[in-house]
Amino acid sequence: MGCCRRKWTSKEAEEWTAEDTIAVILSPIIYILLTLGVALSVMLIPVGFVILAVAVVLLLALIYIINPKLSAVSDGYEKKQKEYLEELERKVKWED
Repeated sequence: MGCCRRKWTSKEAEEWTAEDTIAVILSPIIYILLTLGVALSVMLIPVGFVILAVAVVLLLALIYIINPKLSAVSDGYEKKQKEYLEELERKVKWED
């Protein structure tokens, strides 16, 4: 899967990219396949196991594609939160 970027800055990760489009398309497909696969697998219908396996593979692909962006955004928010808490602590201590 060389089509997806693996390195993101938090600012770049907040913009809409092809990875987001892929995630938006794959997410409902995975949800439907998981639901159908589990239902058919519970009834021991063999095609259910195949559908479930396909859904799991697609889910792993989705995680591979979107996780670097989510991690970059999360890191950015953690940094902003740390700065905010430090500023808040200074204000509470009257250290303007």
